Amino acid sequence: MNRFALGVGWRIAVMVALTIAVTYFYLQGSNGLVFLPLFIVLVVISVNLYRYVTSLNRKLTRFLESVRYSDFAVAFRADSNLGPSFHELNDQFNEVLDAFRQARAEKEANLHYVNTIVQHVSVGLLTFDSAGQVELVNQTALRLLGTYRLRTLGDLNATHADLVNVLKSSTASSTPVSYQTGTDGELSVRCTAVRLRGRLVTVASLQNIRTELQQRELDAWQNLTKVLRHEIMNSITPIVSLAGTMRDIVETDLVPITESGLSSLDTSDQLFSSSVTDLRDALTTIEQRGAGVMRFVDAYRHFTTIPQPNFADVSVAELMRHAVQLTEANSHKQSVKITTTTALPNLAIRADADQIEMVLINLLKNAVESLDKTPDSAIHLEAVADGPRVIISVSDNGPGIEPEALEQIFIPFYTTKKTGSGIGLSLSRQIMQLHGGQLTATSTPGTGSTFNLVF
Repeated sequence: MNRFALGVGWRIAVMVALTIAVTYFYLQGSNGLVFLPLFIVLVVISVNLYRYVTSLNRKLTRFLESVRYSDFAVAFRADSNLGPSFHELNDQFNEVLDAFRQARAEKEANLHYVNTIVQHVSVGLLTFDSAGQVELVNQTALRLLGTYRLRTLGDLNATHADLVNVLKSSTASSTPVSYQTGTDGELSVRCTAVRLRGRLVTVASLQNIRTELQQRELDAWQNLTKVLRHEIMNSITPIVSLAGTMRDIVETDLVPITESGLSSLDTSDQLFSSSVTDLRDALTTIEQRGAGVMRFVDAYRHFTTIPQPNFADVSVAELMRHAVQLTEANSHKQSVKITTTTALPNLAIRADADQIEMVLINLLKNAVESLDKTPDSAIHLEAVADGPRVIISVSDNGPGIEPEALEQIFIPFYTTKKTGSGIGLSLSRQIMQLHGGQLTATSTPGTGSTFNLVF
């Protein structure tokens, strides 16, 4: 503090000298023109000394304000030349601010990291306070709720009024509650209350358990299909092979013998010839039916080997138009009237055009087949935008589907048709699940059926 003490010392010396001079001239009754300037200089030096001595307090005030308002861009080095202690004090201030700056940067990085994780998890997450103000919500929650913005729980009153009550009533319990979002979704809602900085905040998780259950069911059917296909193919292949070998032996060794001496054969030989013919026909039948079973089982290989979609922007109107053209070209019933409606001319989805076209063709084909005995039969395709979702509907005015059958039509191998394989709708639902969407069905017996592709 040598320079600081020197600065204080000369200022005090000047003030003492000025005080003596002012006092002397005042006692001598000198002219005010001499007295007044000396007095002004004394006041200036006094103020300068005060500011010089209290500079440390101002520095402490600046430092504490920087910490309070998180302004860590300031630096303390202006008075470092006043002495080693000032230099060390400034260094300590700067190091403390650097530590705060690094802590804030790490906090922001961690917050960004956590927010990135929250936004990318497949479970919907949202937090809200006791007043219903939403503090955090991820994209999955917005998608499950069918909205693009959520500031307060009151924003859900128009579309999910019951969910607001579920969220508020589930705060005190961590037991999951089921909430029906419509025909294509069922949410599992779990709430947990935490106290954050003295405030009560509720963390809610939303998960579409219907999609999860459908995926589990699909995985189970696929695994079962793989096992059955493997076992059936392993069993039927050697049977078909042996039947073919035995038929060749009959054709090569036995049939020529019976045919060459057919006229001279006695009764027992004629019976033998008839048995050879029956044996040949039986072996041929076994081989043909076995090959048919192999082809039938091998056809289900596609049920477990659907490729991943190649996503691209697809025009919904063009997609429906192409599917209708292909259906009408291959339809045996020319009297079916197929119409299409698109809510927006530029409506588009992010999808694999070939796979979705296959789904639409399958639904149209099923609708055409169901209208065989329906007069004035008609099929209508409609595409609408419902918030962030796009829904393509395939409706017909056919006989409809019975309620007990409606619950099973998406089960692999289940069919209500005499010649159906029972995997068309299962494949279609699997394709929609690969697209992150849903395939649902509604039907009223005697009125018609509607299948919805929800993107």
